[in-house]
Amino acid sequence: MKEELAFRRCEDVTRRRAKNFYYGIRLLPGSKRRALCAVYAFARRVDDIGDGSLSGEDKLRHLAAARRSLDETSPDASDPVLAALGYARAHFAIPMDAFGDLIDGVAMDVRGSTYGTFTELEVYCRRVAGSIGRLSVGVFGAADPAAMPLADDLGVAMQLTNILRDVREDLYRGRVYLPREDLDGFGCGVDLVTAAPEAIAGLVRFETRRARSWFERGRQLLPLLDPRSGSCVSAMTGIYRLILDRIERHPQAVLRGRVSLAPREKAWVAVRSLAAAGAVRR
Repeated sequence: MKEELAFRRCEDVTRRRAKNFYYGIRLLPGSKRRALCAVYAFARRVDDIGDGSLSGEDKLRHLAAARRSLDETSPDASDPVLAALGYARAHFAIPMDAFGDLIDGVAMDVRGSTYGTFTELEVYCRRVAGSIGRLSVGVFGAADPAAMPLADDLGVAMQLTNILRDVREDLYRGRVYLPREDLDGFGCGVDLVTAAPEAIAGLVRFETRRARSWFERGRQLLPLLDPRSGSCVSAMTGIYRLILDRIERHPQAVLRGRVSLAPREKAWVAVRSLAAAGAVRR
């Protein structure tokens, strides 16, 4: 009963807060789906600290507490998220150190890190998103050692898409993730709102091409996974690639609001991914 309640809490968090992620993990068998919900619920807890209203000092203190709490993951933990992670760890080879990378990435946000070059931004992307890719592969159970770095690459691709999708929202938070070398190269500067439309279009299309190249590299992960896990990854990457396509067609839309897909579009991607997995099994 305690196990069921712990996972139910994590699934509820994932269903409410992770719209794109949940469309993918719905395609997994129950045990893997529950384990990834536990992973997401803890990751959401960390992200909420970074995005919350506390002072920077208090946020860093809470992040440190979250890091320490990972030592308490156990089926017997009183915290339902830590209990669910404890159950998941007992059945899957989850690389718990990846949560530490996630916390390091969120701490970069708290400290107001900016990025002069793409190499610097890549470090951030690997921490906040590549970490989730590695945690997911631990649940998927891929035996090939190439799976972890490829999942990390897919995480970079998804985070680059998130950065483009959330340009307007991040500007209001005082955050600019796009590398300064790119902003200057296209004549935009850090104040994207006042940049010339043609400069914005050039910058955004350049960044979408970069993200697409990371997707192409990371998608080499799919043949290394079992069909159901592959369908999960295919659904999530398919949703993000559709968002990327939309941004590329309408680059100035990133300054008008978050670019997203309708639920029916996400469902279509998920169904197509599951159908493809069925074809592989046959």
